[in-house]
Amino acid sequence: MFHFVIIKYMKKLMLEFKLPVSILREGKKYVAHTPALDLSTSGRSYEEVKKRFNEIVNIFFEESIRKGTLEEALRDLGWKRAQARWNPPVVISQESQTVRVPAR
Repeated sequence: MFHFVIIKYMKKLMLEFKLPVSILREGKKYVAHTPALDLSTSGRSYEEVKKRFNEIVNIFFEESIRKGTLEEALRDLGWKRAQARWNPPVVISQESQTVRVPAR
């Protein structure tokens, strides 16, 4: 189960949480995506895409908190609140599936 908690750190509240993230290689680029926030980003290297992913998640939370829309955004994304925790939708499976489509 994924969740986040609020941590008081150097007089500043910090959110700490784990998110499911997929990192794919598309040609010369790397793409990171989390279905829990429906966010994606890309980079020229694995390290860069991880850094950019962290940045985009931070921006999402900072802006949602600033606008006062965090709870609404999380609910819209399927997150559930249980006591003082928000839990993202649980990934049941991540797999490759063979699909046949007409060639014409």
